[in-house]
Amino acid sequence: MGNGAKAAQKRERNAKDTKVAKSQLKSNVKAMDIQCNICKSTFLKTTRAPQLTEHAVNKHSKTIVECFPNYEVPAGGK
Repeated sequence: MGNGAKAAQKRERNAKDTKVAKSQLKSNVKAMDIQCNICKSTFLKTTRAPQLTEHAVNKHSKTIVECFPNYEVPAGGK
């Protein structure tokens, strides 16, 4: 067996072992379920109240309740 055949076999073996990297972009888009009623910006469901308050005050000079009326503080969260 020549070196060319060995290289081809090695390439085949390595091709079987490699796993395709999967992107999380689609799952992140699905997780964007908090939406500002004023500018329609979306936020991940893991976003906490301080970040939403900062958005409401800095972008719109309003309160969190005015921008995110459906937002509920998660159980056990701050």
